[in-house]
Amino acid sequence: MNLFRIIYWVSTAILSFLMLFSAVSYFVNPEIAVGFKHLGFPDYFRVELGIAKLIGSIVILIPLFPHQFKEWAYAGFGITFISAAIAHSQSGDPLSMVIAPIVIFGILTVSYVFYHKTKSVSVLST
Repeated sequence: MNLFRIIYWVSTAILSFLMLFSAVSYFVNPEIAVGFKHLGFPDYFRVELGIAKLIGSIVILIPLFPHQFKEWAYAGFGITFISAAIAHSQSGDPLSMVIAPIVIFGILTVSYVFYHKTKSVSVLST
């Protein structure tokens, strides 16, 4: 396994774990519902986002999904993290709540870049 694949799989595993943990928390942790209300979002958005995070993390993690599905999942996560940072910033939350989604966006970016690098290496080696 080359270095590109290792970086891809480590970043993707971390990202998927964070999204799966987050999605499950959306459904079982009552404090999350309070947090969504604090940000000004309706409760159905919490459920919708939880389902989207579950689906997106599975799509990114499992290699059998088509490339186009993965692209949409990466884009959706990117929009989610940027929106989360903005929402926390505008709601007067502490800086740590603003920085956390930006850090996860960085992990997403690493996963995305190395996803494409592993694809280009696979094409070149065949």
